[in-house]
Amino acid sequence: MTATFEQLLKAQALGLGFDLAGIATLGPVATHDHFAHWLAQGYHGEMDYLQRGADLRADTTRPEPGMQSALVVALDYGGKQPDGPVARYARGDDYHRLMWDRLDALLTWARSQQGEALRGRAYVDTGPILERDLARRAGLGWVGKNTMLINPRVGSFFFLGALFLELDLEPDAPFSEEHCGSCTRCLDACPTQAFTAPRVMDARRCISYLTIESRSEIPAEFHAALAEHLYGCDICQDVCPWNVKFAQELREPAFAARAFLESKSAQALAAEILAMDEASYRDAFRGSAMKRAKLSGLQRNARTVLDAQRRS
Repeated sequence: MTATFEQLLKAQALGLGFDLAGIATLGPVATHDHFAHWLAQGYHGEMDYLQRGADLRADTTRPEPGMQSALVVALDYGGKQPDGPVARYARGDDYHRLMWDRLDALLTWARSQQGEALRGRAYVDTGPILERDLARRAGLGWVGKNTMLINPRVGSFFFLGALFLELDLEPDAPFSEEHCGSCTRCLDACPTQAFTAPRVMDARRCISYLTIESRSEIPAEFHAALAEHLYGCDICQDVCPWNVKFAQELREPAFAARAFLESKSAQALAAEILAMDEASYRDAFRGSAMKRAKLSGLQRNARTVLDAQRRS
């Protein structure tokens, strides 16, 4: 039996190193009302870009008119490494460029099959797309109570990306069930009580938001919870039974922790960051996702970590 284009496309994605691949038809987004209500509650905090692109996120055909289908992919960044002051996803190289390059390679292959005029666009966490909804529709998993997409074979320690194509492709069956059951470990474990309900997170209380996205000083009420968290947080993923059982070993060399971050306590790393100037910061974090917080943000986080240590 001759393989279909859809089968070959997904096989190419896996061959390039992606861990999951599925196809979804673009169109109205089922969870957009939930997203709009979340914005109305102010749970997005200072992330104003989410508000600006809200209308585009209502329908996946809007960001790039003419696109009909999306190949949605996941790239695992390993959940078996020990926890530490930096979230696992940010310890190595920035994932955006790596995933864009692989998605662009997929587009080149698709053009070799469908013609050079084929239009396509790669998205990796930077466009007005509700990626988890699209990934669920492509059959990659369900949205857990901690708001993370969970796959029953690999857990949730992975990045999502999508290649939009001007092709009417046969979609995969959407993931229609959720397998969290009565478990509330992620909700119970959050040290700042960031979850107002299952699948509803107040970002303004989330350690990842406070240490990465926010540009303001971190409120004193959260300092104790940040004692061991200098950049990001993995707690709600670490306690998830699907990760306890199925999280993967790190396989992508680009995501291995850079030597500067390896085996350091939050306090030791905080002291080093506070001693940095702009030049040493750029040298230490060249190509790192941690540059999103800028030196000013990292030093704010470092002060918070050391303040929590003093008060403990």
